[in-house]
Amino acid sequence: MLLGAVLWFLVLKSGVHATLAGVALALTIPLRPTPGKVDDVDHSPLHRLEHALHRVVPFVIIPIFGFANAGVSFSGMTAESLTNHLTLGVALGLLLGKLVGVFGSAALVIRMGWADLPARASWPQLLGVSLLCGIGFTMSLFIGLLAFADDPTLQNEVKVGILLGSLAAGLAGWLALRLARPEPARETAAAPV
Repeated sequence: MLLGAVLWFLVLKSGVHATLAGVALALTIPLRPTPGKVDDVDHSPLHRLEHALHRVVPFVIIPIFGFANAGVSFSGMTAESLTNHLTLGVALGLLLGKLVGVFGSAALVIRMGWADLPARASWPQLLGVSLLCGIGFTMSLFIGLLAFADDPTLQNEVKVGILLGSLAAGLAGWLALRLARPEPARETAAAPV
């Protein structure tokens, strides 16, 4: 990890995109504890590092990446800026639009008999997963920045709406999945002998 941090810093200062340092470092972490020998792969340096970073990445690194990528300035933000039409429209589009699109499409396909719910999955679980689909940064930011290319104020409103909508979708999806119960295991009829 320490070597990787030094490598990242040096690559960043060289003018090359620092992401390449992460790719190069990832290629050098051994999968097997002893090269050329079949060992217990679960105790390899790669797996130890992966497990050490397991909690930090989703709860610290990814949110920081999201805010840094969005480039949202919270200076001068008021309650009024959180409730303007563009911000609310983007937030509700992510929350409700994705819910209607994903859940509605899946429900339609399942009801028409073209697909089945996964084994032991329930409709409330499908609803929760559909809500989680409202978490979106990359394409939402891309489209928002293209739509309002000449107006930085509107771009900022779009960014805040994306963050609010993603946060609301994440919390609503988590709550729905937390409260949802899986379907009981279905007994299958024994095949005739």
